[in-house]
Amino acid sequence: MTTRTGDYVVRLTQSDAGLLGIDRDAEHANSRAAAEAGVGAHVVDYRPDLGMMVITFLPGKALTNETIGGPGVIARAADAVRRLQAGPRFTGDFDMFARQAGYLALVREHGFPLPDDYDDFAPQWERVRRALAVRPPATVPCNNDLLAGNFIDDGERIWLIDYEYSGNNDPAFELGNTATECDLAREQVDELVASWAGGDLDAAFRARVDVQSLCSEYGWSLWGFIQAAASPMDFDFHGWGMERFEKAAHRFTSDSLDALLDEVALGG
Repeated sequence: MTTRTGDYVVRLTQSDAGLLGIDRDAEHANSRAAAEAGVGAHVVDYRPDLGMMVITFLPGKALTNETIGGPGVIARAADAVRRLQAGPRFTGDFDMFARQAGYLALVREHGFPLPDDYDDFAPQWERVRRALAVRPPATVPCNNDLLAGNFIDDGERIWLIDYEYSGNNDPAFELGNTATECDLAREQVDELVASWAGGDLDAAFRARVDVQSLCSEYGWSLWGFIQAAASPMDFDFHGWGMERFEKAAHRFTSDSLDALLDEVALGG
């Protein structure tokens, strides 16, 4: 028997995975793939019967919405995303339109509270779906939940953690989700996209990133409303969901939405 020494992180999970659409076996497989890609912690042990996964400790600091704007940090974050997406294919796919529909059905089934005007944006949501479907890119491995705290910066490179919602997806979603979750300013989103692309800033792809930010906001807001109704944790999940919903509502009602969707669908 080999004894391994070092620092480890033990992830203990609750039993609400089904409610939130989490596949623990896929999380395990994709965590291993991320480690193989050189951007994730190594998986030491996986015990689904105990709701437990053991991974190696990654030295460094979790980013915040403030520190992600530090010198060179966005470029390192973009490099980590690019390396993940160039790595082994993930188990399973992630589609925010399918997830949003599943979450919305669950909310209605259980009678969970929603903002009164959530469904008012259904026509715009369908327009967004159609625009993104015109020129779909090849899907790539994506974390799909890159809030600032899921970037670990050791000062030289950035690592990515937490693969609960991972799956193969449109690469623009990963960047758009990061942009909105980290509250990046427009010029910071430009830097993120240009760094990811190796210096080029394609207008149609840049527009796609903005549209995918909207998808992240509208879809993940439902996660917050489900957690607000079902989670025993002492956290303002309703406020978390409202913050994302209000961002989405602003984009849905923006005068620039039509031009943005045309850019995505037609390429300029």
